[in-house]
Amino acid sequence: MRTAHRAALEFDYPDERRARIVEQSIAVEVGEIDDARSGASVHREGKTVVVTIEADDLVALRAGVNTWVRLVEAAETVFDAATDRGRLA
Repeated sequence: MRTAHRAALEFDYPDERRARIVEQSIAVEVGEIDDARSGASVHREGKTVVVTIEADDLVALRAGVNTWVRLVEAAETVFDAATDRGRLA
């Protein structure tokens, strides 16, 4: 895909463990929610999770950014709930 627009979202965490869990939780969606106008990649750099969205147009880019931010928020919420309940020690 040759894209005209790109956004890189960086999410910083207090430790690499949390960053790794968030990364692994959302990385399964790469390729699953892409379409003809946009795509994304996910990787981790230490305590930072980086989501890069590429799109043919700004509407698709905005939709991709919104989707990936929601996915990260969901992963963070589940991590917090599991930690609070002692399931992630």
